[in-house]
Amino acid sequence: MKLMKLLPLMALAAVGCSKTGGTGGTATGTSATAAEKPVATVNGTAITRDMFEYYAKATTNKASADLTAEQRTQLLDNLVRGQVVADQAIKDGVENYLKDKKPTDAELKAEYDTQVAALPKTEYHARHILVSTEDAAQKIIDQLKKGAKFEDLASKESLDSSKSQGGDLGWFSPSNMVKPFADAVMALKKGEITQKPVQTQFGWHVIKLEDTRDTPVPPFDQVKTQVQNIVQQKKFKAYTDELLKTAKIEKNL
Repeated sequence: MKLMKLLPLMALAAVGCSKTGGTGGTATGTSATAAEKPVATVNGTAITRDMFEYYAKATTNKASADLTAEQRTQLLDNLVRGQVVADQAIKDGVENYLKDKKPTDAELKAEYDTQVAALPKTEYHARHILVSTEDAAQKIIDQLKKGAKFEDLASKESLDSSKSQGGDLGWFSPSNMVKPFADAVMALKKGEITQKPVQTQFGWHVIKLEDTRDTPVPPFDQVKTQVQNIVQQKKFKAYTDELLKTAKIEKNL
């Protein structure tokens, strides 16, 4: 079951606490030199550039300079949210948040229904042959039209690891594939092969649709723990959203 993946805010809160607590952290933005100007100040507490760089490296394995502006903004927003939560946790204690926050059975069932409704209705079983040029893909299509076996050409010509299975990709949801590939698969009927090469960032594809089926829906009891995590994360995000509304935040990224 494809479940929503939300930001692990509890972990961010812990990062905020560990970085601002004790005597080693920077207490306020005024203590930083001009060269060390914090990337943000939250309720008077500085988020240092060193902290930002450490977080960027830990989460993306890249220096912040190698990220897009959008990615850097998202990382800073994460740290700001974590700092706000850390500040509130110091004031109230984590127990104050956790009290009465356990999801009810009704909330869990409602979230399960929401997740099920969002699932794609159909799964696809397809094969493909991946090559590096449009011309090579067209030559494969021409051979298939003359009676060549798809599995044989996949084993011989494909650049994808699926070549060892004759190009077989198994069952998948369109959302798990890049859009040009997914669109081409969904346009095929059972047994059909793409009549023109399909281009993606990986190269050029020739695709054969083997079969379709209704997306299997796991029973509630099988995914209850995952659903509970989603509900708790949503509750926690709503809680932190309220804290952000009243926090004094300055950003200098």
